[in-house]
Amino acid sequence: MKWQEVRELFPNQFVLISILDYHEEDEKKIIDEVAPIRSIPDENANKEFFKVEPGNIVYHTSNENCIVHIRKDPLMRVRRI
Repeated sequence: MKWQEVRELFPNQFVLISILDYHEEDEKKIIDEVAPIRSIPDENANKEFFKVEPGNIVYHTSNENCIVHIRKDPLMRVRRI
């Protein structure tokens, strides 16, 4: 299912989706095909975001495109003075 179809089925809410197909551009993962699993109440979105399984994401349908920014160096050392 395309992201636009998910947006029509679940207007203005968080959804848990499974990523079926994507492509990468620069440092972005552009999601092409998804399978919606379920909608998520706003008050539970943060909790669900941190406990998703690999291959799934929590995303809000107010976003026109489904894009995940890729961090090449997720760990950064900070020196305290």
